[in-house]
Amino acid sequence: MDNSVTPSDETVVSDAIIVSDIHLGSDVCQAKKLTDFLLQIETHKIKTKEMIINGDLFDSWDFRKLKKTHWKVLSHIRKISKHTHVVWINGNHDGPAEIVSHLIGVDFLEEYKLISGQKNVLILHGDKFDDFIADYPMLTKIADNIYRAIQKLDKSFYLARLAKKSSKTFMRNAETIEKKSIAYAKKLNFNAVCCGHVHLAAKNDEVGYYNSGCWVEVPCSYLEVTNGEINLKYFP
Repeated sequence: MDNSVTPSDETVVSDAIIVSDIHLGSDVCQAKKLTDFLLQIETHKIKTKEMIINGDLFDSWDFRKLKKTHWKVLSHIRKISKHTHVVWINGNHDGPAEIVSHLIGVDFLEEYKLISGQKNVLILHGDKFDDFIADYPMLTKIADNIYRAIQKLDKSFYLARLAKKSSKTFMRNAETIEKKSIAYAKKLNFNAVCCGHVHLAAKNDEVGYYNSGCWVEVPCSYLEVTNGEINLKYFP
């Protein structure tokens, strides 16, 4: 089924749009595509009550790496925040971002509770359940550098997606994060949980787990929450 944005989607006012893993400052950040997407929210072509950035808005705190297109993304977020509630969830790349959150006019939180229809939805980045980062920091850094090198070499991002899905270690870690986040959400009496972090878009209605994917590969993905329904969509 085609989940891309269509004219019929523009008439719907969603409870929330969730994006994650933008990585401003990274060479593979899809800033131009994100700007086009944000412009649709800014001009109400995509109508939503809230926009949630679920972690890793930045790639690092070295703002010298931010390109003009990256600063433009922040400008559009600032404009959206004037008419739409914007929440920024802390990710493992973000660090203590309170100062920047005030500059762009958004709430900076560790977790967020969203009520949509009859559902209580927990939104968090997911890195708190990533044991691999804590246990193997050097291997994580090496693997991350290899992943980014593949992304730079192959602009179709086919090899990057293949590398993730072919890695047993990565897939086991992604499954662990999914299981732990579901258990955590259920313990707190949530009906569903939305994560980011693993750059692997997912929609599993059966267990109530959803992942908004990332904006460092094409196609870029996001979650749309409307009246208790959580859908995975792609842009463009």
